[in-house]
Amino acid sequence: MHSTHLEVFAEIDGIGSASGLFLNEDLLYIIGDNSGYLNEYNIKTRTLHKIQILFDQDLLQLENIPKPLKPDFEILCQHDNKLYILGSGSTPKRNLMIEFDLKTKKIIRKDLAKTYSLLKSMSKIDDHNFNLEGAIFTGTTWLLFNRGNGTDGKNGIFKIHKADLKNIEQVSFYNFKLPNIDHVESSFTDAVLVKNEIFFIATAEDTKSTYADGEILGSFIGSINLNTLKMTFSNKISGHHKFEGIALMQQNERSTTFLLCEDRDTEELKTVIYKLVLKY
Repeated sequence: MHSTHLEVFAEIDGIGSASGLFLNEDLLYIIGDNSGYLNEYNIKTRTLHKIQILFDQDLLQLENIPKPLKPDFEILCQHDNKLYILGSGSTPKRNLMIEFDLKTKKIIRKDLAKTYSLLKSMSKIDDHNFNLEGAIFTGTTWLLFNRGNGTDGKNGIFKIHKADLKNIEQVSFYNFKLPNIDHVESSFTDAVLVKNEIFFIATAEDTKSTYADGEILGSFIGSINLNTLKMTFSNKISGHHKFEGIALMQQNERSTTFLLCEDRDTEELKTVIYKLVLKY
């Protein structure tokens, strides 16, 4: 059995539509789905530093980029000293990947349009149901989490045995049935690897579109065994929040503590970071 405790950890001005995060000692990295910046927030000094990662001259603004043009950075994951920021692939404008080196601050851009096209083809997921919202990179293997909030409800995990996402040849897709609220199935919104356990978050949103927002019915946390890709548990953690990012904060024998970020689907440049304690 598991129990959860949710509380506000920080309120940060200057960040809107938070969709992914990663904690590195005192530095919390946060990405927004409609922004051209990577946000670096010091949890001790409560100071915010913005790192520009988009340099598209066609964009008139780098905050609150209009929906048809936004890169839809839904994914922020980490391996070694690099952060990986990925677009959802839900429209042709959302196929960009950014690699950011935490030590050298070097930025590498990659176009994943070819990769995303291959993922859709091999899994038989059409354009209207392809919507990546989470990723885990082990150094040799990628796990990409498709959010099943389209008409076909295609929740699932792409498993790719290759480090370079731009040049893949084979992929496996694993379908998942997630818990529902009022007959609305929840869908993956992010995931993080802790040892050999994948912790995921999922939201039940009353919509059949990967583009249009709907009524938020609640969110879950759960886990999946890394080796078998079988779900081990799920717990409801909220009845009204749309959590879109999860990061490990700490773990001991009795509990695991995460930080969560919420996309409130507004243009306000303010985000709330939550602390979730999962007790065993």
